[in-house]
Amino acid sequence: MAQQVFPTKGNLIASKKTLSLSTMGYDLMDKKRNILIREMMGLVDQAKQLRDEVDAIYDQAFAALRNANITLGNIGEIAESVPLDDGITIGYRSVMGVDIPTIHCEKRPLELSYGLYDSNSQLDYAFLCFQKVKEITVTLAEIENAAAGLSDAIVKTQRRANALKNVVIPNLESTVKYISDSLDEKDREEFSRLKVIKAQKSTKAKRKAAGKAQPETEAC
Repeated sequence: MAQQVFPTKGNLIASKKTLSLSTMGYDLMDKKRNILIREMMGLVDQAKQLRDEVDAIYDQAFAALRNANITLGNIGEIAESVPLDDGITIGYRSVMGVDIPTIHCEKRPLELSYGLYDSNSQLDYAFLCFQKVKEITVTLAEIENAAAGLSDAIVKTQRRANALKNVVIPNLESTVKYISDSLDEKDREEFSRLKVIKAQKSTKAKRKAAGKAQPETEAC
């Protein structure tokens, strides 16, 4: 559906320029969407692999914890001696203008915070397993959050691309055609009018020439 604009050359030039920019915008949106989809699919594959690893590591860690509880009894007091980990920081990286969260876990040398007298190798093994669980969970959280952010960006980009392709560009094309047809019609009308005026002038000139020649003939 053409926009209601006055058919002038200025409006035609402006509409063609807007149409060119809209077409360029759609191409960029389409490229952005494809890049985001490739990025997200790569993250989805990584997340799927990590989930399988996380499940196996969690099973291993909880099995080690059960064995430690069996051999030492309730290890709640020992667990409270383990300090909280504050080495996790969150940042962002940009993918085609989309901010993707990044999670960094500071790697520190492992140090046992409990005494050796009240512990055993089963507790040490459980401690090491949960350290590995922490590291892989941080990586999985980063990937899943990045994939979710990319998914939202893909939906928004798709909507904008569809709006350009199905609404904005067709309307501009109709507007350009309407103005072009109107200007062509005006040119044809002007051409026809000029031909009529030229024919009228030519007829008047012939009549005037004939009127001057007639008295000369009668004088003879």
